[in-house]
Amino acid sequence: MPRLLVLDRYLLRLILAPLFGTLVLAAMLLLLEKMLNLFNFVINEGGPVSVVWRMLGNLVPEYLGLGIPIGVMLGILLAFRRLALSSELDAMRAVGLSYGRMLRVPFAIASLFAVINFGIVGFLQPFARYNYEGLRYELRSGALGASIRVGEFATFGKRFTLRVEESLEGGRNLRGIFLRTVDSKGGELAATAATGRFLRSDDPDVILLRLQNGTLVHDPDGSTPRALSFAQHDIPISLPAIERFRARGDGSIELSIPELAATAADASATPEARRQAAATLHRRIIQCVVMFVLPLLAVALAVPPKRSTSALGVFLSVVILVSYHKLTEYGERMAGIGRIDPVLAQWVPFAAFAAFCLWVYHVLAHRPGGQPIGALERGFAALQRRVANLFGRRRRLFADVAVPAG
Repeated sequence: MPRLLVLDRYLLRLILAPLFGTLVLAAMLLLLEKMLNLFNFVINEGGPVSVVWRMLGNLVPEYLGLGIPIGVMLGILLAFRRLALSSELDAMRAVGLSYGRMLRVPFAIASLFAVINFGIVGFLQPFARYNYEGLRYELRSGALGASIRVGEFATFGKRFTLRVEESLEGGRNLRGIFLRTVDSKGGELAATAATGRFLRSDDPDVILLRLQNGTLVHDPDGSTPRALSFAQHDIPISLPAIERFRARGDGSIELSIPELAATAADASATPEARRQAAATLHRRIIQCVVMFVLPLLAVALAVPPKRSTSALGVFLSVVILVSYHKLTEYGERMAGIGRIDPVLAQWVPFAAFAAFCLWVYHVLAHRPGGQPIGALERGFAALQRRVANLFGRRRRLFADVAVPAG
């Protein structure tokens, strides 16, 4: 028994390092893909760049829905691949350890991350998505504040227009200012100033623009404008009223699992809402249940043929899992628009995927000399030899026709 506990600790150490490394790498790659688009969106909307990090933070739970299964599978796969390449796996098998015994730790890890994934996709992800959409709305409405675009006329509300030649310190200090405003009685005021800055006031709906070293022209009645020079002048700016963001739940993606179940069973809801809620509910359950068959697939693809270091299994594992993930997304969309039953759209592909995982594991564990992807390995090796021979012939051909120097 102590030896078996030592084995479990050894497997746990081998699995956790690549698991967390792959999880972080997958999440970073998915976030980097979105980061550029978010920077372009925020800059085009004139918002502060710091909001990009808040938006990316709210996207992390969504990307972890795919990152966690990839991390768990590659963590187990790379650990068993290391055991196979170092012949430790053969030694364990020789002393009577079965694959089923060695899979205890991988299944324990998969069960733990299945619970974590359930909390993420079932509860955290809907609220994070709602916060993300709220930030997009606030950017478009100006609730987060707009940066002053140099050389362009910026409008605040319906009565205030501002143009600056230079913006420093993130828009806090302005230079080369021109502004025009209309008061409640219809009088116009125009001003130019060398410098200026925005200040807060006691009223949260009003900010102050403090101008320095400028000229002001005021025309209260449209006939007798007055001009004056000033060293400092404060102009209050009324912020436009911003409509509050909608309540959470506009679409099933923002509903938690209990809310999805309630909506799917609510007779008073529209058939479209019930159908979409059911499609999303079954897909989120599948995202957690699929974790329990990943150790079988990972171990089956981890062991290369004898006297081979081929990494084809690593490549195939990622392709298979991502393809299955996309298939469930497609099934959710088709079920949401009524093309297929929500239960069939998710559970039939899962049954096929689970059967495939069980089959490849059975071939490896219970067939003498079994190699689940042996045919693919042989084909891949033949392709490698053909490519190597092709490049070898080309090198010899060029060597034959080359003219010696001198």
